[in-house]
Amino acid sequence: MISRSGAWKTASSAAQISIRRSANRRDSFTAGPPAHSPRSASCWEGERGAIKSTPASQCRYTTLAEAERQKRDKDRDFFISVLESSATKRDAKAYLQTFGRQSNAVKARSANALQHGIAAVRETPRFVQGAEKEHVVEADEVPHVAIIKFMNPQLWDDDVLDGLAKTLTQLRTLGLLSVIVVDCGSDHLGSPTNWRKVVGHETDRVAKAVGRHGMPGAKVVDSAISFRPIPPPASLPSLASTRLFIESEDSLLTPLRSGYLVIVPPRALSQGQMDSLVDSNEIILALARFLSGLQIPCPAAGDGPGEDAGMQLTRKATVDRIIVVDPIGGTPTKKLRNGVHVFINLEDEYEAARAELDAAASLNSADQSLETTKRRHLDNLKLAKDCLSALPSTSSAIITSPAEAANLNSAEPSDVEAGVAGFIGSVRTRRKQNPLIHNLLTDRPIYSSSLPPGRIKPNDQDAETRKPRMPTTTLAKRGLPVTIFPDPRQTPWFPPRPGTPRLRLTDTCVDLPRLIYLIEDSFNRKLDAQHYLERVDDSLAGIIIAGEYEGGAILTWERPFGMDEETAYKAGRMVPYLDKFAVLKKSQGAGGVADIVFNAMVRDCFPDGVCWRSRKNNPVNKWYFERSRGSWKLDDSNWAMFWTTPDAALDAQEIRDYENVCKYVVPSWADKQKAAD
Repeated sequence: MISRSGAWKTASSAAQISIRRSANRRDSFTAGPPAHSPRSASCWEGERGAIKSTPASQCRYTTLAEAERQKRDKDRDFFISVLESSATKRDAKAYLQTFGRQSNAVKARSANALQHGIAAVRETPRFVQGAEKEHVVEADEVPHVAIIKFMNPQLWDDDVLDGLAKTLTQLRTLGLLSVIVVDCGSDHLGSPTNWRKVVGHETDRVAKAVGRHGMPGAKVVDSAISFRPIPPPASLPSLASTRLFIESEDSLLTPLRSGYLVIVPPRALSQGQMDSLVDSNEIILALARFLSGLQIPCPAAGDGPGEDAGMQLTRKATVDRIIVVDPIGGTPTKKLRNGVHVFINLEDEYEAARAELDAAASLNSADQSLETTKRRHLDNLKLAKDCLSALPSTSSAIITSPAEAANLNSAEPSDVEAGVAGFIGSVRTRRKQNPLIHNLLTDRPIYSSSLPPGRIKPNDQDAETRKPRMPTTTLAKRGLPVTIFPDPRQTPWFPPRPGTPRLRLTDTCVDLPRLIYLIEDSFNRKLDAQHYLERVDDSLAGIIIAGEYEGGAILTWERPFGMDEETAYKAGRMVPYLDKFAVLKKSQGAGGVADIVFNAMVRDCFPDGVCWRSRKNNPVNKWYFERSRGSWKLDDSNWAMFWTTPDAALDAQEIRDYENVCKYVVPSWADKQKAAD
């Protein structure tokens, strides 16, 4: 076992645990002072929910003024975390409508935090065209919950666990409660006696860490999960097919409704009341289905497996987040910046991400530690997909490292696990942005997945190499399917030979009315459809559609003004041009639709570069600027030009052709009085 400072201290001076066993097979415990302790011998000092024994001669009573000062310091630290989350006013409104209704206390603290913070928060560039529309979310009486997996907490430093506990209590203050599943692994736990000891110790350790950061603290529920005596019918969808069953519902729901964080060890009870170690991913799936109202009731003894056909399923909570806290961090990839996915659109990218991980694992199969790490990555990604398939489309999954979730810097590399170094170790200071709090307030990762690598700011510095260490957090959403015509995987996009057949917007594969609606809604103005069709009829390169026409891009092959198509083709001067980039207003600024479309364009369609233009005073230009390789304002016009072509591949002639095209493309809006977009 890897040593750590203070990790295995004896429990003689720690909080004594009062264990209460109920008749419905529910075990829960909370920290509290023993009833038999005489105050003359020792006193019990509460640390915001955790209790510790102190000799009477050393007891110090905190004055009311000092307690108030400490509370102000804690609140100020919390408000700073909110301020530094880069939430915009639009994000704040959406957050309050969703999470600000949990209880009067939570609502008051949430509103107070944002009232102090939003006015001073810096604006993060977002893809928003025209006036913003407010979204109205109906009040929800059930609690909002994150199901969190703690992977190998026995290998975490005490400071890391303490920082993570602080983050979770801040999430609770913001309206998101946590159900924590503790996973100590299985390979090294050995006999049942040993794994019960390790799991019990780590569960107790997590509960105490939470208790140090606020009341109410945490409650451990270690016998609410059972094995099904009768498997679900084969006719049921795989979503409901699980061998685990949440039998003691109140043991989970009552603490959540009272504001406790719930901790669940990775074990389940059989009919003989014997507990067995089970895969934590199975428990997380069972919890997600149960809380979402998708758990198929377990039939009573003597009932057949089909007796439950008429049951009514009721949602117990809104599961907004699945969070995996694992020392190996987010999902790696060689295709994106620094080897880690920032955002995964599961509808479109899941199979590719799995295939890349499988290939990486097979290529290094001789290295068992690396093979094990890659397998963990695959399991984490599959867990995210399986859970989100059972949850609302607004839910998301976050895969991160303990140090990032705790919002802490690593001062030294650590041999936490074979093949994984530098993720957690001695911890010194808190970082600026917490990925979990930022995501709760904005529903986005800390930085956009469509940003070029050079625009990403490192979190801290690796103590061994002194090189910047990039974030290791992956955000996954069920997302949207992406359709590209023509499919670049089958037919790469190159300028077509003049006179050869090509895609047209009037082809049957394109839903032209929906495409026109998408453009008009995004730009908030009427399109001259006939003029537009005639203009792009012979120059269309392809189109990108996200979801059910929630976002899209129309791309063309343009030629310099006055040059015929044959000459431009033979001279290699056909210009790849982004003609329309549109996102429905309801999807602008959130959900990652703009990032999904932009990534498809620069990664799949025009990897060698594309150019486009925008009005000089267009508010979306900040968003464009961050994602372009270069830009400039065109003289004698109201246009700003952008491009993604690498500098090494961009010559003087090419940039002049870009400028020429961006100046002379004719707009196709029905309202000729407004400035062109």
